[in-house]
Order: sequence, then structure tokens, then C-alpha cells
Amino acid sequence: MAIREVKSADGTGIVYRSSGPPSARPLVLLHGWSADLRCWGGAADDLAERFQVLAVDSRGHGYSGAPPSGYDDPANWAADIAAVLADAGIERDAILLGWSYGGIVLTDYLAAHGTEAVAGAIYTGAMANIGKGVPGAEPGPALGAAMPGVFEESPGRALRAFGAFGDANTGPSRERGVDAQRLFGASLATPPAVRKALFYRTVDNTATLRTLDIPVLVLHGTADPVVPVANGRYIAETAPKARGSYWEGAKHGLFLEDRARWVAEVTEFADSL
Repeated sequence: MAIREVKSADGTGIVYRSSGPPSARPLVLLHGWSADLRCWGGAADDLAERFQVLAVDSRGHGYSGAPPSGYDDPANWAADIAAVLADAGIERDAILLGWSYGGIVLTDYLAAHGTEAVAGAIYTGAMANIGKGVPGAEPGPALGAAMPGVFEESPGRALRAFGAFGDANTGPSRERGVDAQRLFGASLATPPAVRKALFYRTVDNTATLRTLDIPVLVLHGTADPVVPVANGRYIAETAPKARGSYWEGAKHGLFLEDRARWVAEVTEFADSL
């Protein structure tokens, strides 16, 4: 396992963790809003048995740089992923996997750089678009309940606001308390200004989805209170080579709620490419 930092096009340092066989197919993990590269927990370790896993800290999150502006520019997000792929020497056959907001970042990259280096894309509890009135970008009730408190600099108010997510990321299980606390800590560690800035942009990647020439897998819980399943269905119905796997009654963090099933479906998709 190795931790690396690469400079993006605007000079922002982007940190990623590489694990698994260097000669294996690259699998790039893009976390969601107010999370970090550790969010995947044991699922990333499972995948590293078969893949070269590159888990990225998005700009403003984890150990990556947090510039004062630029979060509303899709070109910056696309450049971050391009920089990671270049640093890792990946020119083809990669799989990009985005969770939640990571699905937007994934699609930003495809819109700017195309699919030359990418063999497939996976959206898990994700959306590809963002903005009021944009199709496939409807926020869920848990997100609505947490705002605007999650943007607060007051620790107490931010704590209470993030508490509104409840078990959205893990599903109802006391056994995943450690996972829940890890995600909670990452959320609070993300600067409040960054948490807010990520929602100050409007991006409609529908045209990119419509012209994708690579296979796409959509994994989504039907009871997702953060990113409604309708957003996942929008991706699956728009991308020509997409298929959806909809988990009845599951919530937002499928890789935590049923780690074995999630790893199996990701692996099955990769094997089909």
C-alpha cells in the first residue's frame, strides 16, 4: 500500500492511496461529499485482492489540498482524476467508481477527457448531475433535513446537523457503529466552507451520459434518503450501455450495508468488461 500526492492542473495537491497488485486492472474509488478515501472501509481491502485500487481524497477533503475557490468548475474535478491516472501510469482499462457526489466527479472527468483510459463506470448511490431543476439531481430528505446546519462553523450546530443523516450511510445495524463514526469524523473534518461550496454549482452531464460508449453499472438502494433512487435510474436510463441493480430497502452506503454483495457485484461487472 502506498500514499501518493499529485498536483492537479490548478496546483491543488490531490492525495490518493494505491493498494493491490500493480499489474491488475485499475479501479478508481471516488468518495462522496464530506467524506474521504477511508470511507470504503473493508470493502476497499476486499477489492484490492483483485484490483489495483486507487482511493482518492477529493479536493477539499481528507489530505488533499483545499483551495479557497474553484469548486464550481467541472474542469477542476476532471483534472484531479486525470492527474491521478497520469501519476499512476494508467492509460487504459480503468474502472471509475463514484459514490454519491463522486458520481458527479466521475462524469465531470468523462465529459472533459472521454473514455480512452476508461473501460467502465460504476455509480453507487450516486448522481451524475447537480443543481436546482436539473434532471437526475433531486436531493433526498436526509440531505434536506441536514441543511443548512452542515455548513455551520459552530461545532455543536454542525454535529446536530450531521446527526440528521442517522443510519443513512450504514443501514440499521449496531455492528457498523465503527464505520458510522469514521464517516461522521470525516464529515466534520471537511472544512465548512468546502461543504458549502460543493453545492454552489449547477452541472447537467446528461449529454455526456447519452454518448457514453462504455458499460455502466448503477448500484442504488431503493430507500436511499440522501440520493434518491430516481437519480440512479436516470443514469441507467440515459447511458446507452448501462444496467441497474436496485437493492430493495437499502440505503445510501451499500458498501457498508452489505459489503459482500457490493464487492461481488462490482467484481462481476469488472469481469464482464
